[in-house]
Amino acid sequence: MKPRYNIIPLLFSVVFMFSCSKKESVENAEEKTEQPEEQHQESPQTIASLTEEQMKAVGITLGSIEMKELTATIKANGQLRVPNNNKATVTSLYGGIIRTLNIQVGSAVKKGQVIATIANPEFIRLQEDYLTTNSRITYAEQEYRRQRELFDNDAGARKNLQSADAELKTLRTRKASLLRQLQMMGISPGKISNGNMRSGLVITAPISGTVSSIASQIGSYVDVSSPVAEIIDNNSIHLDLQVFEKDLPKMKIGQVVHFKLTNNPETEYDAEIYSIGSSFENDSKTISVHANVTGNKMGLIDGMNITGIVSLNKTVTPAIPNEAIVEADGKFYVFVKTDKKPEAHEDHQKEAGKPVETKPESLNFEKVEVVKGSSDMGYTAVTPVKEISPEAKIAVKGAYFINAKQTNSGEHEH
Repeated sequence: MKPRYNIIPLLFSVVFMFSCSKKESVENAEEKTEQPEEQHQESPQTIASLTEEQMKAVGITLGSIEMKELTATIKANGQLRVPNNNKATVTSLYGGIIRTLNIQVGSAVKKGQVIATIANPEFIRLQEDYLTTNSRITYAEQEYRRQRELFDNDAGARKNLQSADAELKTLRTRKASLLRQLQMMGISPGKISNGNMRSGLVITAPISGTVSSIASQIGSYVDVSSPVAEIIDNNSIHLDLQVFEKDLPKMKIGQVVHFKLTNNPETEYDAEIYSIGSSFENDSKTISVHANVTGNKMGLIDGMNITGIVSLNKTVTPAIPNEAIVEADGKFYVFVKTDKKPEAHEDHQKEAGKPVETKPESLNFEKVEVVKGSSDMGYTAVTPVKEISPEAKIAVKGAYFINAKQTNSGEHEH
């Protein structure tokens, strides 16, 4: 009976060993099935394959990298500026109530043009003082002549003559001051009389230009510190380009700048560099380069943001047509004809136990990253990230369709 009881532990040991080995085999199988997928994810598709019929259908043509004489350029951002000596704040030399306002925002004005009139009773008092001073001078001159005759005939005291002389000089000084004040107010002293005193003054434009803002209205009070309007002369508008330190040696006076407004990229304007700064702007590590706007200035306003392209000297450089370059994920690529094959999809089919599809004869293209340079006359200078043979053929037309084909193939494999 004893041997019958010892067989039970032996059975438990066999079952336990069998279950463990089965579990290990399942885990190994899972790892094997997962490993190809992980490796596949780490190897993105870079080869696109197209048949001759597909290439003809979308108009893909091949060419080579050419040596082209292109105008090198530098891109810089900036703003439109008007010099301070071409801006003006319109103010009144005297306080008063605005009686008329002859301008609107956007009005074109000439230097000296009347843009507003103001009224103040003090203006009449100033004219009154001028007329009174004139009368007192007439009397003072007579008194001085009388005292002079008396003193010359030993009939008058020197003190009286000196007093009359001082009074006459004081009045003449007062008249000269009032005369100047009236002229600054725009009042002709020779036209002032008891029956012709002006209660209003005119405010004129200090420069020619366009009214950019109006700060007052009819009935409001203005004084020396109160601006009535602002005038700006956009004919003197120029560019303030912010150029980085590394590009500064390439800047020269007389270079042409083509620029576009940030809010209107459809229209291109031209400017010419006339001054290059010699100090950094704040902490930006950029230097201001100034350029006069030439030609059309319609729609240009002080403070507008712009993007400019500075034309440098012409250089001979490897270049390809603009449409041969495609952009993806912030980088630029070209498609080079290659003997490599997109094997990833076939390997995937073999691993899945499926028959490999047979495709008609096709051309393969490898996606190669490039760095863009200057563009001119439909060509762009390029520097390949990895070497491209001078004899290599690239897709100079229809690269967009090859990129779409390659992208779709990659998605299909995943």
